[in-house]
Amino acid sequence: MTALSVNLNKVALLRNQRDLPWPSVVGMARVVLDAGADGITVHPRPDERHIRRSDVYDLAALVRDEYPDKEFNIEGYPDNGLIDLVLENKPHQVTFVPDDPNQATSDHGWDVKGSHNILADPIRQMKQAGIRVSLFIDEDPNIPPDAAEIGADRVEIYTGPFGGTFGTPEGDHHLQRMQVTSQAASAAGLVINAGHDLTLENLPAFLAQVPNVAEVSIGHGITADALLMGFAEAVRQYQKALGKELSE
Repeated sequence: MTALSVNLNKVALLRNQRDLPWPSVVGMARVVLDAGADGITVHPRPDERHIRRSDVYDLAALVRDEYPDKEFNIEGYPDNGLIDLVLENKPHQVTFVPDDPNQATSDHGWDVKGSHNILADPIRQMKQAGIRVSLFIDEDPNIPPDAAEIGADRVEIYTGPFGGTFGTPEGDHHLQRMQVTSQAASAAGLVINAGHDLTLENLPAFLAQVPNVAEVSIGHGITADALLMGFAEAVRQYQKALGKELSE
């Protein structure tokens, strides 16, 4: 079964619009985990425009102390600030993403071979600390072998181009590209994650076409649905789309 990791960045973004402690990122993490999410994801950025460093410490403690059967995933660019934050909080997984600090959101994957000098030492540090490493990649079957060679455990396939064109011939093309990328990742001995612009509408089609997806990380789509149905029900609906039925 594909695990659901709920990205809490949009909750933090809403909180940060006012100098108030609500909505509580930790409180919403409890809601989604109690509702059946398999884990939580955060993507702290240097300007703390959504997730703050303090949130990372709080969420790491929450998962460790209250939800030992759930997973904590930290995403971000592998600079010294992120590396220190990850090593201090020991999440189950770190996902390295090649985003510029000024980007609104991640919009491309790693050129793994061309980024060897950026990735090799952070991956080594993560592995020494016992933290699973995933690399954010584009729908390109030539990339997974490079990710395996540099020491990654997983790749997260960037699904944004598919999400933005779902239901069109271009969307079908992206599905085919993701399928062969997934096959290449499995052949290279990597576990497959996926994320970006996945929704209740397009998630079933994605999973039907792309094999062996271990985890999807979803933030924007599930938060938008939560505005209509509440976060707990949104989690249940996404788990249903993943083929799981959860009791209320």
